[in-house]
Amino acid sequence: MKKSSLIIIGVLIALIAISLLVFKKKGNSSTLDEDSRNFSYKDTAAITKVFMADKNGRQCTVERTKNGWIVNNKFHVRPDAILTLLETIKNVEVKRPVARQAKEGTLKVLSNKAIKVEIYKGNNLVKQYYVGHETPDGEGTHMLLTDVESGDNYKDPFVVFIPGFTGFLNTRYIVEEKHWRDLSVINYTPDKIKTIAYFNNNFPDSSFSIQIVNTKTFVLKNHLNTVLPFSELKMKQYLAYFQNLNCEAIFTSTDKKVADSLKTAKPFASFVITDINNKNNRYDFYFKQPPTFKNIEYGIRYKYDPDRLYVNFDDKKEWAVIQYYVFGKLFITTDYFSDKESVKK
Repeated sequence: MKKSSLIIIGVLIALIAISLLVFKKKGNSSTLDEDSRNFSYKDTAAITKVFMADKNGRQCTVERTKNGWIVNNKFHVRPDAILTLLETIKNVEVKRPVARQAKEGTLKVLSNKAIKVEIYKGNNLVKQYYVGHETPDGEGTHMLLTDVESGDNYKDPFVVFIPGFTGFLNTRYIVEEKHWRDLSVINYTPDKIKTIAYFNNNFPDSSFSIQIVNTKTFVLKNHLNTVLPFSELKMKQYLAYFQNLNCEAIFTSTDKKVADSLKTAKPFASFVITDINNKNNRYDFYFKQPPTFKNIEYGIRYKYDPDRLYVNFDDKKEWAVIQYYVFGKLFITTDYFSDKESVKK
């Protein structure tokens, strides 16, 4: 074979080798780029725990249990909050890469202000990323993904969004325990209640008790323990009022001064609800001082706030602000149950 032919063959082999190396490098780069932008985790039904923490030392863990989602092994979480978080985890997508000239500044902000998010399936970490600041137009959020196998962050941050949603996403990752808490105060279906005892401390003769034998059989007694007739329809309606009663705000840990002052006050009304497991749950209700602007606005000198009041519950450990609009229907007299046309003994 001629020397020139050998040279040509050698050059061709070298070119092929170089091409293969370049192709392999590009392939790896493409895979790396794809991995660095894979923020979503689709199988949210398999998620058992989400840990979130910010740079100010605030952190929380929401965990799936047999009794529902719990925050920091303490409280049930708000259903709307966990649903929003899981939908975000599932549907978040990359909108665009961060511009090259903005990359360094974005990474700096992320290192100082981002929320760290860890998503677990069982005991295994399956996704980790950092949720940063919103874009100037308010329609995207900066995020940086971590390679969970190596523990190293990818080099490129991205602007992410949820298709069909206009707005930023960082507020969906809640790091404060108090904002996760379920605001439910009283929530019983009639089949879960054994007895209800109502004490009207201002007007004792308006107190009464209800025994729920089953969902069709009830016993109503007045403050003297005398059995009273009642309308079955009204009884069922009243028992339905004890479902999904939420407070406006729980302030046990945020306003100790008010909580301490109320401990020496006398509740104007109380309920003791005994569930089918014979557990007694007491709810004490207190008047709230009227806000000054109410008296000015309406020209009426209110003795108490006409819109809000306080409740003490959970074995006297928790205090909350509630609305008359929500809870007022519980404060009735036995006259509520009377029905001249249809009376059941």
